Amino acid sequence: MSNDLTGKNVVAVIERDETRIWGTDAVRGTMPQEIFLPEDRGRHHHVRQAQHHGGHDTDQYADQYYEAIAHALRDVGEVLLLGHGKGKANSMLMLIQYLERHHAEIAHKIVGAEDVNMDALTEPQLLEIAREWYAEPIHAR
Repeated sequence: MSNDLTGKNVVAVIERDETRIWGTDAVRGTMPQEIFLPEDRGRHHHVRQAQHHGGHDTDQYADQYYEAIAHALRDVGEVLLLGHGKGKANSMLMLIQYLERHHAEIAHKIVGAEDVNMDALTEPQLLEIAREWYAEPIHAR
């Protein structure tokens, strides 16, 4: 199935090391556009994985990751972000701040940001959250 998101309203599910982007018109079985944090296999892993995933590590690849997300969102319509986390572990907030500083034209496309329990939700449930969000009269254009 086609994954051309040009001009479409999208939902971007933001995690620390992976982002999945769908058009809100995606049907069951549509594969999202996926963006991954570049691997850091070449460095010494002194920090425990729990600390790394909790945001207690310097992430030298964050800019590359956020640039890849910005590139993917460049030609879309509006963007609803779904994410989770708190403080330094809130990748959704970190992305918004990055876009505001480096890609204001893309940051302006973000029309909402929702915290969800992504571990408990399936991909169809995430898409349903986005469809319901866009369908609310307050968000309809």
